[in-house]
Amino acid sequence: MEQPVKKQRILSGIQPSGTPTLGNYLGAIRNWKLLEDQYDCLYMVADLHTITVRQEPSLLRARSLQTMALLLAVGLDPEKSILFLQSHVPQHSQMSWLLSCYTYMGEMSRMTQFKDKSRRHAENVNCGLFTYPILMAGDILLYQANLVPVGNDQTQHVEICRDIAARFNSVYGNVFTLPEGYNPKVGARVMSLQEPTRKMSKSDAEDSFISMLDTPDAIRRKFRRAVTDSEARIAFDPANKPGVSNLLSILSALTDESLDSLVERFGGKGYGDLKSAVAEATVETLAPFQQEFNRLMADKAYLQSVCRTGAERAGRLAERTLSKCMKKIGFLAP
Repeated sequence: MEQPVKKQRILSGIQPSGTPTLGNYLGAIRNWKLLEDQYDCLYMVADLHTITVRQEPSLLRARSLQTMALLLAVGLDPEKSILFLQSHVPQHSQMSWLLSCYTYMGEMSRMTQFKDKSRRHAENVNCGLFTYPILMAGDILLYQANLVPVGNDQTQHVEICRDIAARFNSVYGNVFTLPEGYNPKVGARVMSLQEPTRKMSKSDAEDSFISMLDTPDAIRRKFRRAVTDSEARIAFDPANKPGVSNLLSILSALTDESLDSLVERFGGKGYGDLKSAVAEATVETLAPFQQEFNRLMADKAYLQSVCRTGAERAGRLAERTLSKCMKKIGFLAP
């Protein structure tokens, strides 16, 4: 009798530093649901990663639960995937320390995100900001993940993770799976509504991004204020018309209509017509998620049970790798 083919494992996470944006949904979260049947999936609320920037304790707790509720609201199945809070699995912190002893200062100092975040948070350039990629490497290696969904700004983190894993393996044998970056077939790079040459971010000014929990009125207002240009000509040209191109990309991702078809459909129309169409498509897409989110947030006991069960399942996998790693290094078993 043929043995079933073992699924490849995927790990991804999202920080609870604010409500996920439309960009987070179209670029990542929407794909997570599509991967559930094809892969062995682990999705974490990456709360440990958030504290490189100072957090209000009560707000961090609330956002962590809200982020879990949103993941469930978009349809992720806690029976198929392992959904958990990173801080509920202490092996992440333990693995981070072990791996930091196999990572060189020069490697960390070359990380472009450290340089970028140091500029943006000059008042709080802490050690966690510097060693952040090591914690991320531990996240991935703990679960022997084969694939890690990444955007262009995250490929360097997968590369350093592979370097650390390969170095450890060269000393102690085949301990860690070397992960690969995964670029989903369905995805969209959503740009800021006010600075369309930059990626949409929840840390920007409020009118720059669409939150997954924005009201219909807020969504319509933000798209009306979206930056375009003075040409009054609808065309997909990211280099010369980034604002209009961003709106077209969003509408295409929401409706599955091709960019060429959209350009033809809006030919001769004004930017107001395009903005209105994008706003209504966004409202229609987010409405069922928001309704389910509100239902879930009214059932805190269920959310906490999902977090607890997910942490137990993730912890069993993580402990298996951590124990093997510590034995290889030479620690005495407890």
